[in-house]
Amino acid sequence: MTSPAEIIKTEIPVVALVGRVNVGKSTLFNKIMGENKALVSDIAGTTRTRNIGIASWRGKNFQIIDTGGLTFSEDVPLEKEIIQQTKIALKDAGVIVFVADAQTGILPQEKELAKLLVKQKSKTIFVANKADNAKKAQEIYDPEWLKLNLGLPLPISAANGTGVGDLLDLIYKKFGQTSKRPKKSKEHNPIKVAIVGKPNVGKSSLFNSLIGEERVVVSPMPHTTREPHDTLVVFEKQPIVFVDTAGIRRKSRVSGELEVKGIGKSIESIHKAEIVIFVVDASESIANQDQQLAGFLREHAKSVIIVINKWDLAEENTDEFRNEAKKTMYAYFPHLDFAPIVFVSAKTQYRVHQIFPVIIRAAQERKTIIPEEDLKMFFKKITHEHLPARGKGTRHPKILGFKQIACDPPVFEMAIKAKTSVHISYVHYIENRLRENFSFFATPLIIKLRKVKR
Repeated sequence: MTSPAEIIKTEIPVVALVGRVNVGKSTLFNKIMGENKALVSDIAGTTRTRNIGIASWRGKNFQIIDTGGLTFSEDVPLEKEIIQQTKIALKDAGVIVFVADAQTGILPQEKELAKLLVKQKSKTIFVANKADNAKKAQEIYDPEWLKLNLGLPLPISAANGTGVGDLLDLIYKKFGQTSKRPKKSKEHNPIKVAIVGKPNVGKSSLFNSLIGEERVVVSPMPHTTREPHDTLVVFEKQPIVFVDTAGIRRKSRVSGELEVKGIGKSIESIHKAEIVIFVVDASESIANQDQQLAGFLREHAKSVIIVINKWDLAEENTDEFRNEAKKTMYAYFPHLDFAPIVFVSAKTQYRVHQIFPVIIRAAQERKTIIPEEDLKMFFKKITHEHLPARGKGTRHPKILGFKQIACDPPVFEMAIKAKTSVHISYVHYIENRLRENFSFFATPLIIKLRKVKR
């Protein structure tokens, strides 16, 4: 898998959290990260894809990887993919934290995993999680724990933080045996891009194609991605962080705690993003959920790139056919008429590379500030060509001023005389003229009306 972008490699040590399902790895990951980045639930197999973050201890940074819980059972959905993700994490790790459960004790899965880790004993820290009180902490002296040949585990409670500081001190001691040392991470200030859409439109495949690595699990199974996953890349010296999100669908169709939490995390990712890649499946008709999501993106003033995925399944690939498809898209998504459309196939990587320059341009134009004098001349010209139309008021509107008050996204304010109003069609006219003169590629424009008494 190739990409014009490169994943930014961190020159800091890597810690991998491994263990069977439901031992609290994601809770420990969140505690060390100091934020609720990983999805946490009592449902076995909540984490499927490696969750990667930058943690800090003693004023310096290291990378931490949360892996999917292992069952070593072929009956579990995506177990093969989860094991593969864990093997990648183990290969990258300078320190391995093997997490077991002090409350349930040692199960066959721990014994299977211990066989793999004994070979890497020197870089492994054995942890007994959920040792929430002194009685549970005593469970580590059970002979079954020692039979794993990994020594006496460190009792901790990821939920309340007990022993986590001791664990971090042990991790730092292990760093002394690795080729990399923790240090202050470089600030990259990347463009934040969230990849969103309904379930099964190919978001994860697109994410992997964009970053050039099979980093997230891809499967035809609906709701394979349960939580956001982000990766920092650089394209032509510009850092970009891509975030793969869980599929968003109608509330009436959402089933179970995990999907509800996953969608909540997807919404959070949209709020944090500057640019949203809105993925639509070329092989399916536009659904009501697509339209609702499009409205949500416009309402929250996100720069949007519409990506029509699975274009390799389209009936034909002529310019005429693509232009017709664009007309159809804008008819369904009138609120996103500013969004460029890119036709791709994430599976075959057809035209995926074209997304990068579109992102760069969108990020630049989102921050456009029009010089005050240029805006003054522009507004004088367009109002001379077309007088403002009257809104609900009985008096003809009088515009007293027009200025830009913000960027990222661009916000304009139009001052009008009190007791008059401007018709919405005139606001659209101004927006269209702004785009003709200053572009604002892929970017929503906000025009606020302010009534002035004078």
